[in-house]
Amino acid sequence: MDLNASGRGAAQACSNSTMSDAEPHTGTTIVACTFDGGVVLGADGRVSTGNYISNRASNKIMQLTDNVFLLRSGSAADTQAVGDYVRYFSEQLAGELGQEPSVQTIANLVATMNYNNKNNLVGAMLVAGYDKQAGGQVFGIPIGGTVVQESWAIDGSGSTYIWGYMDGAWKPGMTREEAQAYVTEALALAMAR
Repeated sequence: MDLNASGRGAAQACSNSTMSDAEPHTGTTIVACTFDGGVVLGADGRVSTGNYISNRASNKIMQLTDNVFLLRSGSAADTQAVGDYVRYFSEQLAGELGQEPSVQTIANLVATMNYNNKNNLVGAMLVAGYDKQAGGQVFGIPIGGTVVQESWAIDGSGSTYIWGYMDGAWKPGMTREEAQAYVTEALALAMAR
């Protein structure tokens, strides 16, 4: 199903020469990683408009099913709409199947929504969760609707500052505690840059 962008309000950021020349104070960061037995999710609470942080207490992690979550970056309205539709379709699919859909199925639903609306939506998302078939899984779904399964994934404007850390500190087979420390450190580094 396609989302319709008509009728949506649009916000335009005000700027002046001093604001645009200032060091950016953006940094939306979403992080997910697998560990032996599940996934760990993390997100900062900041919402930015250009170089300005407009909200420091936003919830960027949305529960889609009992065991699958959507981590959102980009347009809050766009990613919330995608999440709402995918939650609805997941509930319908669970009713038809008699069981929860797999993490991969839900990731494919998000990617399809993102792709079918690529000219209207601005949102990069991660889908992470656990199912009996494949255990803990993380899928990156950047703007445009590609879907890629990864051991860890990051996105958002603050994620550009932590790629080196993520690559260097990642190790397969982490415990839950190690994965929590990995995600916590990644978010702290992105926010402190």
